[in-house]
Amino acid sequence: MIIDLKEGERLDDLQRNHMRIIQNPEKFCFGMDSVLLAGFSRIKPGETALDLGTGTGIIPILLAARTEAARLTGLEIQEESVDMAQRSVRLNGLERRVEIRRGDIKEASRIFGAGVFDAVTCNPPYMISRHGLQSPNGPKAIARHEILCSFEDVARETARLLRPGGKFFLVHRPFRLAELIGTLLKYKLEPKRLRLVYPYVDKEPNMALLEASRGGNSRMSVEPPLIVYREPGVYTPEIYEIYGY
Repeated sequence: MIIDLKEGERLDDLQRNHMRIIQNPEKFCFGMDSVLLAGFSRIKPGETALDLGTGTGIIPILLAARTEAARLTGLEIQEESVDMAQRSVRLNGLERRVEIRRGDIKEASRIFGAGVFDAVTCNPPYMISRHGLQSPNGPKAIARHEILCSFEDVARETARLLRPGGKFFLVHRPFRLAELIGTLLKYKLEPKRLRLVYPYVDKEPNMALLEASRGGNSRMSVEPPLIVYREPGVYTPEIYEIYGY
């Protein structure tokens, strides 16, 4: 299928099942965190999953390539991102499995209903208003800072959207882990798996991958560290495997 690109857009190869994605570098492009989250998420055959704040649809598209999920939905508030995501879905012939909807995370359970998904994924904004310098570019600022929603909004809506026993998969920054876990517990989302991501073996972690279960028992496993680079410019074998090289 031929898809016309708009001004500033580019077409990127995802290295998975010949899939491609439309992005605009002037707005926001997906990063390694989204790829690692898709690799960390465990979606079973026949299940349904919702990605909150899906951006240009990277996580539903990667999950369509990696899993046998029956239905994958992405929710995004920014109109330009929704448009790019919907065109990427058509470009990859995923219309029967992937749907992109425009809407506010804070209204997600009203949009979709309660207890309707087996899994929810989210790569939320990492920074609250006092963390770091906000980008002057609106779309980038919205993606990086809690401008339009907070993590509490994400946790509250996820708890409503998931079926009992449903799974929540997210990626965030380690410095907010205590706050994140406290918020998850507030909404009966029990942390079950944690994996820290390190840029190099001798550096501090800069990402945290976390799985929680709606109404699960109190027991969390800490998985082996994920190291990104073996040396500058060279990924570790596990990163190459996650990327599909």
